[in-house]
Amino acid sequence: MEVTDAAALDAVELLAAFASGALTPLQALQGVTERIARRNPEINAFAAMNPQALAAARESAARWRAGAARPLEGVPVTVKDLIDVRGLPTRRGSRATVAEPAARDAPLVAALRRAGAVITGKTATTEFGWKSPGDNPLGGITRNPWNPAHTPGGSSAGAAAAAAAFFGPLHVGTDGGGSIRIPAAWSGVVGLKPSFGRVPQWPLGAFAPLAVAGPLTRSVADAALLLSALAGFDRADPFSLPEPPLDFSAGLEAGAAGLKIGILRQPGFAAPATRAAWAAVEEAAALLAQAGAEIGEAAPDLPDAGRVFSVFWGAGLARTVFAVPPERRGLIEPGLRALAARFRDTMALDLLEAEAARVQAAHAMAALEFDALLCPAVPASAPLVDAVWDDPVAALTRDWAPWTVLFSLTRQPALSLPMGVDEAGLPVAVQIAAPLYRDDTVLRVARAVERELG
Repeated sequence: MEVTDAAALDAVELLAAFASGALTPLQALQGVTERIARRNPEINAFAAMNPQALAAARESAARWRAGAARPLEGVPVTVKDLIDVRGLPTRRGSRATVAEPAARDAPLVAALRRAGAVITGKTATTEFGWKSPGDNPLGGITRNPWNPAHTPGGSSAGAAAAAAAFFGPLHVGTDGGGSIRIPAAWSGVVGLKPSFGRVPQWPLGAFAPLAVAGPLTRSVADAALLLSALAGFDRADPFSLPEPPLDFSAGLEAGAAGLKIGILRQPGFAAPATRAAWAAVEEAAALLAQAGAEIGEAAPDLPDAGRVFSVFWGAGLARTVFAVPPERRGLIEPGLRALAARFRDTMALDLLEAEAARVQAAHAMAALEFDALLCPAVPASAPLVDAVWDDPVAALTRDWAPWTVLFSLTRQPALSLPMGVDEAGLPVAVQIAAPLYRDDTVLRVARAVERELG
């Protein structure tokens, strides 16, 4: 196996190269860091680089030589800057946070270290993960590698941009309403929101009842590989699923024959989508039919998912903003402060009604007799980085997340899969969802489409 560009390899390919001796973890890290040095000044994907990455790569190289390699031994990984990494600050994209390094790893970061991954750095997020355009007051604008005039999306902006720019094969983001799937769609990469509880989390962020952590990668196989390392029970997160380690790569190539796939045309309200967005859905359906799946129409009786999610979103962000000491609150970007003020007086009754509607939506989706669903991931291709959003509540369900919030409310696994580019040369994607806890199915269906695409 001859390797000419280590940064161009997916994680599965890197592990094969390490096993054959064609490449070492040190060479892989060098290839990735050289690419970061060349392109990141324009892309701005990172919140911080990890000074311990070189030492970790050396240790991984020694384990490969000793025959003691672990599942992700030596593979470069990044972590979103809403997640604690021991020795690095967690700034959450905000000037209102402190620069002191975290004292301990979040559970998923500890899992990455146990798997042998080399953490190269922390990727940029929108401030406290509040919006889809990929900028924040602390680090500035993160740009889309496909066209730097456009946003990569958010809130996992840096993770998606890093994946698209080949700044390593594996990236961990978080998703409370679409923050993995939206930037994955706008950046032309794979983004998986796992089932709630699949990946343990602590401490929790603004969207604790809905948010999950998951992979952003360039292939479905890499998403399955990374999820296998991240998933598992951890006492720090009492809602993490009490199950033994799972291999989500098993059954990945089982294909779509015999599966029932539904096309979802409304997530409880008239969600917008361009012709290119629907064309991606129809193409994915045709490819799955070609692979032996049965295609039908899914029409669950749903509440207005956009209205319901807006309550959780606004109230969660109000709680986050007003938890910041008053003397530092003025450092938060004005749009987020205005949103927090707007939702500060949300009543307990409003939240209880939203929770009841959330469970109603989950019940309706669980009653569907489909193995997976297809719908748009985003309403349109990536906006310009300088687009103006006068009303973020309206933008949430019109421009950013109309197609993603439903699966956050129902806690189902959902994945954004790239389906080529539109007439402007920007990525288009399809969203694939499966019943709750069937993360294996969503990966299997995504891989079937990916394979048919060639």
